[in-house]
Amino acid sequence: MSPPDGATGFLPFHRDELAAQALAGEGAGIAPIRPFMPDQHRAFFASLPYLFVATADAEGWPVASVLAGKTGFVQSPDPVTLRLDAIAGANDPAAAGLAIGREVGLLGLDLTNRRRNRANGQLTEVDDDGLTVRVAQSFGNCAQYIQTRRPTAVARTVAPVEALDGLDDAARALIATADTFFVASGSRPGIGGNGGLDMSHRGGRPGFVGVHGNTLAIPDFRGNRFFNTLGNLLGDPRTGLLFVDFATGELLQLQGRAEITWTPGNAGPDGAERLWRVKVERGWRRRGAFPFTWAFGDYAPTTLKTGVW
Repeated sequence: MSPPDGATGFLPFHRDELAAQALAGEGAGIAPIRPFMPDQHRAFFASLPYLFVATADAEGWPVASVLAGKTGFVQSPDPVTLRLDAIAGANDPAAAGLAIGREVGLLGLDLTNRRRNRANGQLTEVDDDGLTVRVAQSFGNCAQYIQTRRPTAVARTVAPVEALDGLDDAARALIATADTFFVASGSRPGIGGNGGLDMSHRGGRPGFVGVHGNTLAIPDFRGNRFFNTLGNLLGDPRTGLLFVDFATGELLQLQGRAEITWTPGNAGPDGAERLWRVKVERGWRRRGAFPFTWAFGDYAPTTLKTGVW
């Protein structure tokens, strides 16, 4: 397809992504990040009944969340626009960041087939029915470490939000058995036009996230070599994490500061090339907030080659 006027070529990595690639000793070379969405990405987003979202709170902390609707609630009227006919619940800590002019990171992930695409940009419209995003960055990701699941929409009773000042036993139990989570990160101020918010996926066998009090130990397995997340965390260690209880629809949203160990040696699970530890400072538990039941499919072949703590 032809890109829209003024949107040609690939975008470069920002300075902190390049720095993270240097520290890791590997990089992807040219970043296949476009300033517009190709048609296949536009159609992909429109096929989803949920969309993972990164926003920032009033103090600039990233918040990881997910929006849901009927299949087709996301539409792309042109290559640089996404319209989401969904709004965040009033008890969602990400809601305050969904305002006109604010940056947003989006991750489309089809858990039935491991396909995922990302789109980052700025909110240009917010109304009672949804929001509109002007896309500035669009790129695909590989299918590594994604466990397949098939969703069925279901009506759930959403309980009042529970605020946490760290991890309680229930939160630790959910994290310790998770094979999937999501991470929101943001580039530091002054990084330039190729920065912004980003939403990413991490996966592994249950137990791949270590839980030590209020600190999470997360292995970084070999991936696409973009280092979008670790590059952002190198410049601004604040992060938002999202864990999903696929059985109950519970969402556990956390905020903390990350510290990266670039050469962990044998300190992590099999397959860990780096480690990052997140000291959790606050969180929110939202029971019944994700309106789906899920039938587990299988683990990704790459997942089965990795270890646990």
